[in-house]
Amino acid sequence: MTAASDTELMREVRGGRTSALAALFERHHARLYRFCMQMTGNRQVSEDLVQDVFMRMLKYRKSFQDEMAFVPWMFRIARNACTDHFRRAARDAFPEEGFDCRPADEAAADDRIDDDDRARLLRRALLALPVERREVLVLSRYEFKSYEEIARALGCSVGAVKVRAHRAMKQLRQVYLELSREPSP
Repeated sequence: MTAASDTELMREVRGGRTSALAALFERHHARLYRFCMQMTGNRQVSEDLVQDVFMRMLKYRKSFQDEMAFVPWMFRIARNACTDHFRRAARDAFPEEGFDCRPADEAAADDRIDDDDRARLLRRALLALPVERREVLVLSRYEFKSYEEIARALGCSVGAVKVRAHRAMKQLRQVYLELSREPSP
């Protein structure tokens, strides 16, 4: 017996069998949490946003169309939830605490310290970007593999995504370099 696809499960939710949302939650909550963490840098806010995304999926289930790809539709809802959060919070910068990003390899202790410092600096630079720029980088580097998926999630053209990603990387590089020149506390 094969597992139902995301689209099939969402059809069931749309049709009134809301218990199918539990399977979608199991499949995607960790991915949504990572996205929200990268966007906000706050664990509690990210957990709340994930819950909000699934509540919105239930509320807006009728807007899901069979020809839609589920994951970009879900990330569009997540994006809107994050945007609403930022509006409510009325700020673009979030604290560095709780931002979970670890080096991929287990190098020597000295290397890990350097990697930790670089990762911390990169997190600070990413969180210093405006939300729109941070968002496209998080989606392109952590969530989606193609600009087409990002374009569907953001509701824009592939060309616009490429331009946004290029500009965001350029700004991230600039912020990172500025932060790396600051004296250490």
